[in-house]
Amino acid sequence: MLKKLFHIFNLFLILLYLYPGSIFGYFLYKDLTRQPQLTPDYFSLSSNHFYIFLILSILGILTFKNVKKLGIYLILISIFLELFHLLIPNRSFQFSDLFGNLIGVIIPLTLVMTYNLWRKK
Repeated sequence: MLKKLFHIFNLFLILLYLYPGSIFGYFLYKDLTRQPQLTPDYFSLSSNHFYIFLILSILGILTFKNVKKLGIYLILISIFLELFHLLIPNRSFQFSDLFGNLIGVIIPLTLVMTYNLWRKK
């Protein structure tokens, strides 16, 4: 069940990222250019991007045993999806979004790998 949920969430995330505009902005504000903000951004990273990749990372960790392969996949997809914003109309590449993506992946993976190392001792 978790594997299906991970794949559905992953596909949904890719669709949201590649859509030329904000789907949530359209439903909430009737404006494709307006992005809803869950919480204020932290320093120089996007909180929305942090949360979405944190959820995806946690789902992946609960689903797959090979954390290293999962980490490589999540880091690559977080980079490539943000880079695609350079090509998609009504979207823009922002380093704060990229940092939010990466931190949302790195924190849970680091915690799990640290726990696994500690448990082996």
